[in-house]
Amino acid sequence: MTDDLTLPPVAAPYQLPFHYGALHNIGLDYLVDPAPVRKALAEHHPDLSAAEFDGQACVTLNYQLYFAQYPNGGGITQEIEYSIIAHPTASGGRPARLSYEQFAQGYDQTKLLGIARLHVLCDNPLAIEAGTKLYGEPKYPAWFEATMPSLNGPPGDSWTVACKQAAHAPSGAGIERQELPLFSFSADLAGLPRTPVNNTPITGYGTDPAGRPIAGPLNVYQPYEYRSLTGEADRVRLTVQDASSPVGADLTALIAGAPAAGAWTYQSAPVAAHNRPYYVPRAG
Repeated sequence: MTDDLTLPPVAAPYQLPFHYGALHNIGLDYLVDPAPVRKALAEHHPDLSAAEFDGQACVTLNYQLYFAQYPNGGGITQEIEYSIIAHPTASGGRPARLSYEQFAQGYDQTKLLGIARLHVLCDNPLAIEAGTKLYGEPKYPAWFEATMPSLNGPPGDSWTVACKQAAHAPSGAGIERQELPLFSFSADLAGLPRTPVNNTPITGYGTDPAGRPIAGPLNVYQPYEYRSLTGEADRVRLTVQDASSPVGADLTALIAGAPAAGAWTYQSAPVAAHNRPYYVPRAG
């Protein structure tokens, strides 16, 4: 169909592309049995097929902390995308056959192997609305408690993220935090070899209200750092606290205790530093 190549409308008042002022990001990949993954894709994204790496499918958790600057100020957002690595079924012959390690290091030059989002949990109502309207994301409220490597904290390379339930505030101006934990993960990456990888643009797949698939690429302007977890899977721990929640049920069904296969991180470089003060001599 010729209209398959048309551009989806950009809902007012948004402008694209959306520019990030800073981004701190960790992704965790799991190689799993493809049968439940195919079933989930058929339900959520029927025009996509699961990528396979040596007979296994890949599901991924992607935590982001980002800042955006607007004409009248700025905003900070946290979110987690829980996704399946997939490609359009109609383009199934185009991506090269890759091992997981090759995929993780950015070998797919077609960029058709992207993230088919199953759940996007987010603490910013504006980002929830924009992701839903612009990119067909299954995005809904949550809130997060996170610790991560920082130049403003003690040295280390550990990440801990807890995702908790939230709801839209009745006023529409924010979200209401609830104490129910949904899931959490931790990753101690200290000492693991780091490989700079050029794995963007990352293609994010969604489905619009009419059921049409949407693809939106995310460019990140510096390399990610990839760490293979072969033989090091105990560095990562994923815990589902509420298996009855939609995201908890899908995490349990698809990952089901599988070890993490790889981790990839990105942290924006600082652009300024306010230095340590010093004493000024007194007059007289």
